[in-house]
Amino acid sequence: MGITEKIEEIQKEMSRTQKNKATEYHLGLLKAKLARYRAELLEPDSKKSGKGEGFDVSKAGYGRVALIGFPSVGKSTLLSKLTGTASAVAAYEYTTLTAIPGVLDIDGAKVQLLDLPGIIEGASSGRGRGRQVVAVAKTADLILIMLDVTKGDTQRRLLEIELEAVGIRLNRKKPDVVFRQKTAGGITINTTVPLTKTDERQIRGVLQAYKLHNADVMIREDITLDDFVDVVLGTRKYVNCLYCYNKIDSISLEEVDRLARQPNTVVISCELDLNLDYLKERIWKGIGLNRIYTKKRGERPDLGDPLIIKREATIEGVCDAVHRSLSQHFKYALVWGKSSKFAPKPQKVGLSHPIHSDDVVSLFTK
Repeated sequence: MGITEKIEEIQKEMSRTQKNKATEYHLGLLKAKLARYRAELLEPDSKKSGKGEGFDVSKAGYGRVALIGFPSVGKSTLLSKLTGTASAVAAYEYTTLTAIPGVLDIDGAKVQLLDLPGIIEGASSGRGRGRQVVAVAKTADLILIMLDVTKGDTQRRLLEIELEAVGIRLNRKKPDVVFRQKTAGGITINTTVPLTKTDERQIRGVLQAYKLHNADVMIREDITLDDFVDVVLGTRKYVNCLYCYNKIDSISLEEVDRLARQPNTVVISCELDLNLDYLKERIWKGIGLNRIYTKKRGERPDLGDPLIIKREATIEGVCDAVHRSLSQHFKYALVWGKSSKFAPKPQKVGLSHPIHSDDVVSLFTK
């Protein structure tokens, strides 16, 4: 029996099993086995299989945005509108057959936008080119899911299922769980919060399913059993996601208003160039970057050439962005802006000081 058949058997057994207190432990073991088989399906043994055919491209710019969607939803048209990159556009499905990279300019910051081939239902099991598409998606800083607004919410649900099955967790944070394997001593489970969605017996069952008999587990939040399986596997990717509904010129204003009010959602029309500037703003927020400005001693800040850094960066990150060796010779920094507690006056700070958007920074070395 192949891996695909084993996955189907487990899914059938889970659908037949009633969910109650008596079956929680059994369902937990089935979920653990299902996650393991799916991981084996998507990441086959490189010794047994030859080099696979992929279409990943090298990263460029300050971040990568992956365009994912079913065929003929407007991905190639959006890429052309935002980046000027020529991508095959037609009224029929499966026009794009490989990854087409483009560069999106957001107020001087270069962001890579990847137009990926349309995926089909069952892509997580290897159908179509789904395996290559999701492999590229795991390297993205933001996933932009393109949806045809005339198809309802069906496409959104199917895409979420496919991405969930391959280990991509959309708009979720990594569970606050410390998992450490050891050579002896058995299994030790400690919690700092009450567990209401799972229990110690189910957690031990998952470890047993993965043949892990010696491990330390520290749980710091109320997690589900699926969250713990993700921690054990360690291959899950937690990515910000933006849902982009295209073709809003085909529906009523009431429906547009309803969709636009949903979280992590943007409504656009590529055909009529509606709301594309706002989409750029949401992409910038989604990839988690900030602009800051540098200032030389005795001079005005250089507002024409911003420095692009991660949103949670500190002064040390600013030093690394300027030059890798700068932090080794760092003495102190002066900061103007939101992060200065003496604003509008500057604050003298060290390497661990967090930076906010549009701050002005002056670095001093030894």
